[in-house]
Amino acid sequence: MQTIKIYSSILSLVIMLTFNGNARAQCCGGGGGSPVAGGSSQGVLLEHQMEINTNLQYIHTTKFFSGDERDTNYLDSYSSNYSYTRLAYGLSKKLTISLEAGYWLDKTEVGKNKSVTYQSKGIGDLIIFPRYNIFNIEKNHKKTELTVGIGFKIPLGTYNDSSYIVSKDPFLDNYYVTKPLSVQTSSGSQDFIFYTFLSRTYSFYNFRLFANMLYVKKGWNPIGEKLGDYTSIGLFAGKTFFDKLGITLQLKGEWIAKMKLNETIMLYKYPNYDPLATGSKKLFFVPQISYNYKGFVIYALSEIPIYQYVTKTQIASQFQTTIGLSYRFMCNKKACEVDVVK
Repeated sequence: MQTIKIYSSILSLVIMLTFNGNARAQCCGGGGGSPVAGGSSQGVLLEHQMEINTNLQYIHTTKFFSGDERDTNYLDSYSSNYSYTRLAYGLSKKLTISLEAGYWLDKTEVGKNKSVTYQSKGIGDLIIFPRYNIFNIEKNHKKTELTVGIGFKIPLGTYNDSSYIVSKDPFLDNYYVTKPLSVQTSSGSQDFIFYTFLSRTYSFYNFRLFANMLYVKKGWNPIGEKLGDYTSIGLFAGKTFFDKLGITLQLKGEWIAKMKLNETIMLYKYPNYDPLATGSKKLFFVPQISYNYKGFVIYALSEIPIYQYVTKTQIASQFQTTIGLSYRFMCNKKACEVDVVK
């Protein structure tokens, strides 16, 4: 019979709005957001420990900004449903490696006065994401941890999907047009991910302070597009109640650079978006609640925009919520043991 091991800890699963070429931050020229979702703020697992983490993210907005002012003359709405899964394994007490991938259940952009609607769905990207623990010092009920990571994103989804347009003029032929980048399921580029995580835990009070930094160096896709590099910094405070209920509060700053075009290899001279309408600066407040039961952790969070500034007219952040489920267990050569997270 397998031995059940109980570990006292708080699971801090914080999402950075995870998009692979998404429209949350910049619709007109495509996205440039983080490709990492569901647990980007964490250290390493125990040796031979495995984690399965899956979450569902829903986004809807009817807000569009020019600079930091609302613009009402662009689109009617934008929405998406995204399913994200991570499989992680502790190769040693200092090194954890994970494979992460997502699937877009729906991405929909509705034009002004419902003039035109673009929709898509499909697989996103694959991420290989190793993390290494630089140090982990525990003394007098206090633990300090520093973890770094370098990941690599492999594009699997579409970046040049098109729609068939039926001409209303009987004298003109019907034709195909490339969908906006905001509804493509991938940026089509190979990206590098750099990650740092620092935490300070006070076990006697079940209280934790931590911070993370994520930088995504975007690559060029085959049709001459390079989405803007992504940077975010998060500050967190979390506390566990009754050994099962976790509350975490986060303040997150996010910066996305403008996208670039390589006109010598682009498939079209005039793309169906404005490449200058890219780049943004945003600040979010992110409350999260989690509950653990026999090795499973159920969590939910929402990103609330406090401030946002975008270049030219773009889709603005309005409503985003995430619900997820995480399960950890121990593995060795003989068997796997349930790891109950508290």
